[in-house]
Amino acid sequence: MDIVQLINDIDAAVWGPPMIILLLGSHLFLTFRTGFIQRKLPKAIKLSVTKDPDAEGDISQFGALTTALSATIGTGNIVGVATAILAGGPGAVLWMWLTGVFGIATKYSETYAAVKYRVKDHNGNMLGGAMYAWRRAFEKDGKAPWWALIGAGAFALFAAIASFGIGSAVQSSAMTGIITSNMPGVPAWGIGLAIVIMVSIVIFGGIKIISKVCEKLIPFMAIAYAWGCIVIIGMNWDFVWPAICLICESAFTAKAAFGGAVGSGLMMALQFGCARGLFSNESGMGSAPIVASAATTRNPARQALVSMTGTFWDTVIICALTGIVLVSTMLANPGIMESGQISAGADLTSAAFASIPYIGTPILVFGMVLFAYTTILGWSYYGNRCITYLFGKRAIRPYQVLYVIVAFLGAIGIGDLVWTISDITNALMAVPNIIVVLLLSGLIARETKHYVWEDNLMEKDETPIPILENK
Repeated sequence: MDIVQLINDIDAAVWGPPMIILLLGSHLFLTFRTGFIQRKLPKAIKLSVTKDPDAEGDISQFGALTTALSATIGTGNIVGVATAILAGGPGAVLWMWLTGVFGIATKYSETYAAVKYRVKDHNGNMLGGAMYAWRRAFEKDGKAPWWALIGAGAFALFAAIASFGIGSAVQSSAMTGIITSNMPGVPAWGIGLAIVIMVSIVIFGGIKIISKVCEKLIPFMAIAYAWGCIVIIGMNWDFVWPAICLICESAFTAKAAFGGAVGSGLMMALQFGCARGLFSNESGMGSAPIVASAATTRNPARQALVSMTGTFWDTVIICALTGIVLVSTMLANPGIMESGQISAGADLTSAAFASIPYIGTPILVFGMVLFAYTTILGWSYYGNRCITYLFGKRAIRPYQVLYVIVAFLGAIGIGDLVWTISDITNALMAVPNIIVVLLLSGLIARETKHYVWEDNLMEKDETPIPILENK
């Protein structure tokens, strides 16, 4: 069997109905379990720019948020939306958006668990994530049961592997594709070398350097990209409402669009909308809680609220804007699909933005390069923490070296196949993360009622944070 076909079949299997039910079902269940925590978004946004000095942690709450956003606001918001439209039809945009709306509750819950069960290393640095939630939440007499250790190890292993795909190769491949398509004379190896240098300078400095860079870049690039999308939507104004209608209709029917070149049914729209939605906002994957555990926060609820705003900005706002830009532009310029030159998400995105005079291509190139670069930075930290859990601190430097090598390889020749592999590893790491969050949902609901709904967010959690013996 063709290896590409085999990987596509595996992707279809892991992203079949069981995974969609687990993902969307968890989003809905945790939304109800937390009392519709989405209602606290205004408060959460305010907390995200509020310092919490009277607490333990390595970086600020805003630094943790922007570092997490650096890993989530990336190619999934631009090329990923286009890939979802090509594979699942315009309706996939609605499922991406709904995955984000309800995924806010999952992002809150997984972050709460990670911060509550975080530990310190021998230097006092914070460590957290689903692997530590598995170990600490179910331990008795200082020992975790075998099944909890399996859950912890599975998450750390799949997340470490995923970091090379979603965090490194996919991003560098997307950067190279967008640059070479708009600047044909630039060699791929040169772009790859530049990526390696730019990434190495930052990631070898650790989480504090990564968070400082992300604090500066993320707000600027997100606002600039959103502004550009709004300008394009204004230029396509006559096609915006038809685009929204087409997105909604295509989410539930086998509606053909753009001359039949793009059209799909409910299951395809669901599959690719949910898969790309998870790829984009990472709610349920357990990645963002890893860096959230390093935040300075007086109780788990405060950082959980801050972290959930990441899903709001990433999917509810930026992915929605991108989807409307792409579909309205395709409606305004039907020749884009009829040219026969669109075979991948990057092609569709480039063609759609290039159809906008003057600003389209610069916005796309600028947004893609910065988004992909910061995603590489954010995911390097996730993989770093997971490798540390599995093999100890001695494995950090080899991991970082391999990480930048993979980024170079992605730049010089790995195409859309990497997206498919990343979809698979995303699903595999999401499963143990979602399971532990669901197992802890009763505790999360009780403590959320105390901290959030009974207005005790200023209360300091005095529970000692254990020091983990280093391997």
